[in-house]
Amino acid sequence: MTINATIVLAAGGTGGHIFPAEALAEELQNRGYNVVLITDKRAREYKGILANIQRFTINAGTLGRGVIGKATAFINIAIGILQSRKILKQLKPIAVVGFGGYPSFPTVYAANMLSIPTIIHEQNSVLGKANRLLIKKAYAVATTFSDTRFIDPEFKAKTILTGNPVRLAIKALNAVPYPELSEDGNIRILVTGGSQGASIFSQIVPAAIAALPPSLRLRVRIDQQCRKEDLDYVRLTYSQMSVSADLSSFFGDIPARLAASHLVIARAGASTIAELTAAGRPSILVPLPGSMDNHQHYNANALEETGGGWVMPQEAFTAEALSARIESFLTLPESLARAAENARNMGKIYAASDLAAIVLNIAAQKQLR
Repeated sequence: MTINATIVLAAGGTGGHIFPAEALAEELQNRGYNVVLITDKRAREYKGILANIQRFTINAGTLGRGVIGKATAFINIAIGILQSRKILKQLKPIAVVGFGGYPSFPTVYAANMLSIPTIIHEQNSVLGKANRLLIKKAYAVATTFSDTRFIDPEFKAKTILTGNPVRLAIKALNAVPYPELSEDGNIRILVTGGSQGASIFSQIVPAAIAALPPSLRLRVRIDQQCRKEDLDYVRLTYSQMSVSADLSSFFGDIPARLAASHLVIARAGASTIAELTAAGRPSILVPLPGSMDNHQHYNANALEETGGGWVMPQEAFTAEALSARIESFLTLPESLARAAENARNMGKIYAASDLAAIVLNIAAQKQLR
């Protein structure tokens, strides 16, 4: 197969779809292939490798409410298919990899029309709606979890467990030991809420720290991602209780902060789970209520079942409950160390290379026909 051949990645513009696409792009580029991204306008905010490769933006639409909303969505999808078809004819890729999200559907659908081999990757423990529509024609379905809901038995033969690709900087954390936590040492807590932060964390986490006994509270060091509108309030709250806190609406050095953390408090998106398990860091996960098909609930449960973290449903995520849990960790630090090891054992740090191998193998087989 010719090196410098083009492989197209199709992904929705949110971090959950973009981050694994970035990891695969990094792997394919290192192997000498040209990578092109087709996405929507939301992906413009993401930097890194994907900001430096050729990128196309197409129309795509979620299914709106009512007749007008649905009609508008179908029109946008149809336009997106035509746009994708034109782009793919120009690029002549050897394969198209879809990472889910509505913007991935037109591109993968157009690739099927043009007899270009397609591979879809599912980041969550529930097969997304776009991937459900595309699975029949896909040459292979790569999954993050061994048990992925909504994959029909007829497609099990082409389903391959790879894990969720993570960036090289996150993969490298697998070799970084869990930081020592003594019974009287400081505990570093990293709080993230997805790409936009989570307001509930801004309310609950400071209140939980305030509820700790003073001797334990002074041992806490916080790195917390907040929404911009919450920053002043959260900063003042920590300052008033003399707790060391580094706050921002965006952290550009998540790998370093993750490496230094003893505990992570986060939502349960697919990329979050992948990074926690690759790094081997214990977590308290608060699944986003109302996530599509409740996928964050299933993601979080999969990690908890391995002993790598703890699930706190949002309705049970109170300052009192969180404070009690943090206090138990401070008095019994070995529980965090065990969870860190369990999380690390769940991580699949070779997901990007395994997925790349699947893509290139399918492309090679197609070329031989």
